[in-house]
Amino acid sequence: MLEAWAGTNEKTTLPLQPDRLLEDLGALRQIGARGIGVARPAFSDADLKARHWLAQRMVDAGLSPVFDVCGNLFGMPPGKGPFLLTGSHTDSQPLGGWLDGVYGVLAGLEVARAALEAGARAPAVVSFQDEEGRFGHLTGSSVWSGHVTLPEADRFTDAQGVSFAQARQAIASAVSTAAPGPDRFTHFIEAHIEQGTVLDSEGEAVAAVTDIVGMRSLTLTLTGAANHAGTTPMHLRRDAVSAFAEIATTLETALPDQNHPNSVWTLGRVEVAPNASSIVPGQVIFDVQWRDASNARLEQMAGTIRTVAGDAAASRGLELTEQTAIPIRPTKMVENVVEVVAGACERVAPGRWRRMVSGALHDAANVSAVLPTAMLFVPSIGGISHNPDEDTLKADLATGLEVLASACMSLEAAR
Repeated sequence: MLEAWAGTNEKTTLPLQPDRLLEDLGALRQIGARGIGVARPAFSDADLKARHWLAQRMVDAGLSPVFDVCGNLFGMPPGKGPFLLTGSHTDSQPLGGWLDGVYGVLAGLEVARAALEAGARAPAVVSFQDEEGRFGHLTGSSVWSGHVTLPEADRFTDAQGVSFAQARQAIASAVSTAAPGPDRFTHFIEAHIEQGTVLDSEGEAVAAVTDIVGMRSLTLTLTGAANHAGTTPMHLRRDAVSAFAEIATTLETALPDQNHPNSVWTLGRVEVAPNASSIVPGQVIFDVQWRDASNARLEQMAGTIRTVAGDAAASRGLELTEQTAIPIRPTKMVENVVEVVAGACERVAPGRWRRMVSGALHDAANVSAVLPTAMLFVPSIGGISHNPDEDTLKADLATGLEVLASACMSLEAAR
């Protein structure tokens, strides 16, 4: 058990129960279960059921659940605060794993529950909405932190054309006018699975996150001319797929000349029209997404992507248009809070931890604009995430819980 602060001068022990955390993780895994995976996109029936389940677990733990207009769910401890805040998200990819986001929320809930049982100061717990991007990137925390306004977010739409404004009406009856803003909190710590291979491959138990990469994305449309595949000579074709293939191939050689080991880029969604075997494809719409911890490198990569796409389109007489998503800048975690997490890592897992950059986006990137923020990672087996096979050893989940609790109690003791 960990030492915790019950009052200004009085220490007590924190009765963490890793098995209770595992029970909660298992119960939430069943909401939206699809095989061994989870299908719980923001504002889906499964997501709403999960949020109300979590609200009841907060009540059982001694927290007061509060929904805001975006569907962000806060579990507030007794008292006036301000409070330390911890958590993550409980929505999922259209088909994802059982730990992404959920681990941070339920680990935070276990820390708060154990603190209240010990008579210690408890953190508040949050599950931000639409972290996984059904409507945008990190939508709930973007609005909460002021990164985008609610009217801007309300115009975001999903792949079926449903707007965020329409979707959030499903939670409207539960929204509280007393939903907390950033001024109710002192710090934010987010626990998360790594979603990469570093900790697992190195046999390490936990990490203190120093930076979160930034992300840019473009939707590019190549428009040529659909025509008969048997009668259109090759030199007269305005073939959008050929241009797309050139772009994809050229980027594989052009981008590595300027990138960093943490730089990544993905052509992850492609739509071809008319998508028929006997018709020269007249249009391709595709997304290019790139991530890096340096804003300068992100800008440089953007220039390369636009140049390569423009050259491929021009050489075939195609029209090229683009739609730009809201950029997410690289984020440095607050150094003194990172050091608190690092100290907790060393206390709980001496010699079996590291500092590292997050290649995935997290709500902490938004929250860092309004609160001193840090993150911790536990390993992902095989680096698998956004996949039903996502998993983490129970021992590592327990270690991360202890690190989170230790960091939270250290910050409380310093108040």
